[in-house]
Amino acid sequence: MTRYSRRTLLKASAAFAGASALGFPSIVSGQTEKIKIGHLTPLTGFLGALGAYATLGMRMAEEEINQAGGIMGRQLEVISEDSVNPATAATKAQRMLEQDGVPVLIGEINSASALTIMQVADRNKKLFMQVGARSDALRGKNCNKFTFHVDIPNTVMVNTVGKALLRDNMVKDKKFFTLTADYIFGHDLLNAAKRFFGANQGNLIGDELIATDVTDFSPYLLKIRQAKPDVVCSNLAGNQVTTLIKQYAEFDLPYPIVGFNLNTADAWAAGEGNLAGTWPTVWYHTLDVPSSKSFVEKFTKKNGKPPENHAWIEYVSFKMMAQAMNETKSTDTDKLIGYFEKETQFDVLKARKAYFRSWDHQLVQEAYTFTPKPKGQAKDKWDFIALGAAVPNANEPLEVINPTKEQNPCSL
Repeated sequence: MTRYSRRTLLKASAAFAGASALGFPSIVSGQTEKIKIGHLTPLTGFLGALGAYATLGMRMAEEEINQAGGIMGRQLEVISEDSVNPATAATKAQRMLEQDGVPVLIGEINSASALTIMQVADRNKKLFMQVGARSDALRGKNCNKFTFHVDIPNTVMVNTVGKALLRDNMVKDKKFFTLTADYIFGHDLLNAAKRFFGANQGNLIGDELIATDVTDFSPYLLKIRQAKPDVVCSNLAGNQVTTLIKQYAEFDLPYPIVGFNLNTADAWAAGEGNLAGTWPTVWYHTLDVPSSKSFVEKFTKKNGKPPENHAWIEYVSFKMMAQAMNETKSTDTDKLIGYFEKETQFDVLKARKAYFRSWDHQLVQEAYTFTPKPKGQAKDKWDFIALGAAVPNANEPLEVINPTKEQNPCSL
């Protein structure tokens, strides 16, 4: 039997304490601690309905990632909060990075809030996967090396609907009247629309900037009646589009209405018989792709309703981030940026895989248009929308519908 003197035991204890200080226990605990990701999305206000779907998609991805073994063998924990407004979003993002120690931020829908989170990510040199804000400016003059953008930008939405309008001879020499959300997203979308009209000989005869809390559109609809345009175009966002669609149907104006932005939750809220015209979308639950069908089936079984596009985008965004962390075996910012910048191909539940462009960090992917089905064809309250063909065509590069470096320069 080996005996140890008291002095020897004290030395051993001191040595172990030193090892503890040098990180031995942290190595052990580091293997069992969860990997945390900070998540922000609007759960209140005019985008709250979209944020609710976003949260459902995020939680489903979190659950599936953990069931599949987590990230680097560790469980994922998503810390999620209501972003509320730009100032609150920035404060919460900073707190998640400082106090919660998250290595990555994911989320947002509001372009103004996304911009403030981008600035927080830039200051802290931490990755932000911006999933739902569509302003071109976020990818252009406001871009930074720490932010990646998942949703289609305004230019893509305009070009997607624009292809359908050109096909139907609804642009050249036609008079357009637009209604525009009075914040960064709407201003940006109007600029993209103006570029499209100018390039295709359409005439913008009127535009009204509308505050995001407006619920009565009758003054604007009366102006439209007086202006007598050929086409009315919505550049609004969130539940304001729903309200406009309903009131436009009530006014029974003879001018066709189209839009360059409409999320499917807001289209569903408008109801069958109210929706008219052609609108853009990044994804829809009737997409005939096996991986998409599987996702829709699982989501619907879990939540009792089909996924909206923000549920889809959160789901694929968390899956892309988990893939990046697992393949780099790291949560290090520079390693993750390098992984995304090498234009890794991702399955985003569409016919064609997607990738982030290295020069502006925009996810390049297919987009679609949708229109209402003829009245009476809907099987349920989510089934009155018909999805159009993917844009661009299968034989065209995905880049063709995206803004070019000249149109939307970005300096990372």
